[in-house]
Amino acid sequence: MSNNPSQRSSPFSAAFSRRAFLARNAMGVGGTALAWLLAEEQMLATPSAVPRGPRSLDLKPKASPVPARARAMISLFMHGGPSHVDLLDPKPELTRLSGGDYPGEVTFSFINRASKKLMGSPWKFRRHGQSGTEVSELLPCFSEIVDDACVIRSMHTDINGHEPSIWYMHTGKAQPGRPHLGSWLTYGLGSENRNLPAYVVLTDPGGHPVDGVRNWSNGWMSPLFQGTVIRPTEPRILNLDPPPELKGTMQRENLAFLHRLNQEHLLRHPGEADLEARIASYELAAAMQTSAREALDLSSESEATRTLYGLNEPATREYGTRCLIARRLVERGVRFVQIFINGQIWDNHESISRSLPDCCRKTDRPAAALVKDLKARGLLDTTLVHWGGEIGRLPVTENHGAAEKAGRDHNGQGFTCWLAGGGIQGGMTYGATDEFGHRAVVNPVSPLDYQATLLHLFGLDHQTLIYHHNGLEQRLTDNKPARILHEILRSNAG
Repeated sequence: MSNNPSQRSSPFSAAFSRRAFLARNAMGVGGTALAWLLAEEQMLATPSAVPRGPRSLDLKPKASPVPARARAMISLFMHGGPSHVDLLDPKPELTRLSGGDYPGEVTFSFINRASKKLMGSPWKFRRHGQSGTEVSELLPCFSEIVDDACVIRSMHTDINGHEPSIWYMHTGKAQPGRPHLGSWLTYGLGSENRNLPAYVVLTDPGGHPVDGVRNWSNGWMSPLFQGTVIRPTEPRILNLDPPPELKGTMQRENLAFLHRLNQEHLLRHPGEADLEARIASYELAAAMQTSAREALDLSSESEATRTLYGLNEPATREYGTRCLIARRLVERGVRFVQIFINGQIWDNHESISRSLPDCCRKTDRPAAALVKDLKARGLLDTTLVHWGGEIGRLPVTENHGAAEKAGRDHNGQGFTCWLAGGGIQGGMTYGATDEFGHRAVVNPVSPLDYQATLLHLFGLDHQTLIYHHNGLEQRLTDNKPARILHEILRSNAG
């Protein structure tokens, strides 16, 4: 790019590009609201390569085709694969035969550390609640909410790898590059709050989860439907306030100038898919500056609420804070919130006797508190809460020598998750793995079944919610058969 003034024919020339202007003059507006704000005011043009389907490419509230039970969803995603046979899927036969050889075939991910030696759970299970659901002693807080939750013990991806199973659970296909479930929900239903993002991601201060930003990708959908990341530490949103020298008149003039640049650019390149070509105004960002700050400010929460989430305890403070923020966000109309952990802490290949309790101490109390808090505020009926990972663990030991170093390898053939609220029937278990916990054998639930059921709770049909891409009708369930799990829905939930 030339810096020669003689080559600048106008302030709209390529030499003084919009990209450079944005880079130098952010005016304090956080990127969290940008795509949402522009599209909401119809300043984000529809990419020409993406024909409009049955729903327009904006985040204005849309009525569901049929009455919905769920209005919002919070997903507590447990990367790495929690060991279901040690947490929520008790196997007395596995315990009885512990130390013997598994009689069937096993697919190992790490053959050099493999063993067919059965390893019964070292933790005790007890029945809880009126439902009598059996829960491990590692989850004492979840045991207090079992009557509000449905424990699905027959999830399966039939894939042992982390990333393909994550893609399958999140996007409907075991391949990268597709839109996340949260993108589909915001595409189908829009937002209920003009001043906050519709789809929010709460990441861990220890770092991103395995597979990084693809966990909240919009894939081939408009960037409008990508998850908005809120930082795990303060300031949770950068640059909410403009620098002092850009406030007031200076900011208004910058916005007006940027608007003129955009109009000139759009006239030259109508229908261009580049997001920057659609930036026309930051005017609504002021509204988010106020709303986001208020939503993320926990100072008004009572001491009882802070104690409930474990904010006063080192082990639960951080995860509890994000669970509480999630409640505040859905309370204010955010459609979809997903809370991630760093890396894949549930990937307990070794020393599971130490690492699994650590995972539970971090997450059990905050997760249960979220359900209790939503229920107390009358929000659980319309807020769907999900807890679970992408795979489970094998019933055999991945033994590194000494017993205290034993772990469990990946198991995509059978694992457990739980759902609460949003039209789900609480106090029940659904499906089952075999007597060892290896494979789903009773009422198996695939990721496509899970996704079709969630869309149904939001009043959407997985067969008719369509996004047109490359001339094809795309669906969350990848145009494949999927069943709605009517058995786990409350009788008045359809």
